[in-house]
Amino acid sequence: MSHWKQREGGGLFAIWLIRTIALKLGRRVARMLLYPIALYFFLRRADERAASRAYLSRVLGRPITGYDVFRHIHMFAATLLDRMFFLARGERDFAVDVEGLAELDRCIDGGRGVLLIGSHQGSFEALRALGARRPDVPLRVVLDKQKTPALTTVLEALAPDVGAAVIDASRGGASVALAMAEGAAQGGMVALLADRGHQGESTCRVPFLGTPAPFPAGPWLLASALKIPVVLCMGIYVGGNQYRLIFEAFSDGIDIPRAQRVAALERVVARYAARVEHYARLYPFNWFNFYDFWQETGPADEPAATAHMPRHSDA
Repeated sequence: MSHWKQREGGGLFAIWLIRTIALKLGRRVARMLLYPIALYFFLRRADERAASRAYLSRVLGRPITGYDVFRHIHMFAATLLDRMFFLARGERDFAVDVEGLAELDRCIDGGRGVLLIGSHQGSFEALRALGARRPDVPLRVVLDKQKTPALTTVLEALAPDVGAAVIDASRGGASVALAMAEGAAQGGMVALLADRGHQGESTCRVPFLGTPAPFPAGPWLLASALKIPVVLCMGIYVGGNQYRLIFEAFSDGIDIPRAQRVAALERVVARYAARVEHYARLYPFNWFNFYDFWQETGPADEPAATAHMPRHSDA
């Protein structure tokens, strides 16, 4: 089976045009344009339609209609559009409800740094709302800039300071690990996504929506090396201009002892997958992995022995 792959649907000019329309004419006008754009991708992308249908049938437990799939694609497009507004204007265009901030503050105030781990649910860009609440705490996000270079170029032009704080996952494992450790040592927050890996990256197969699915091992090996508190973070899009930013304490420090590496990895990845499933069932149209998630092939049998540092995060 083919692994996930990101196909950037449009070059730099097309993305720049959408960005210009959005910021010149406003979010309301730009959102009206999302309907024909989402319809275009719904009609043209058979693989993504099939992946959406397979996921939605699992999470909703009923026959899936074409409208369900279109709604899923449209919601994804809406969160992509909102990334531009979050970066250009912060949260002023949005109503962001924050849950679990006290838990996050407790971890931050410990002074060891915090590892924020999310998934491809909603918009990780909603994390920018933290700036107004904890401006004293730097935030660095692990992002593979080579995966969507045109989109990355436009987004970084909107917020150069945010772009400068990105840890580029395409630079390789050792460089990423060092940058993450430096961010944590400054008492800051380091964020990444942990529900999607690159082909060849070590994975753990754990239960997810009724069937074992491969989740990358790399983020949890990094968490074990950093020995800092881990907080799950979900930037759920609930419609209109509303987002729900949820923080959930996960661990005061991941410990994966070498002697029980495989079993320990499976336990922690299974805990994470269970929380992703929990939020997927609460907000089913917010999970955006448009590929054959359950049928990936990879070195899932030996997660600890061959794990690479993660290159997959694309907040």
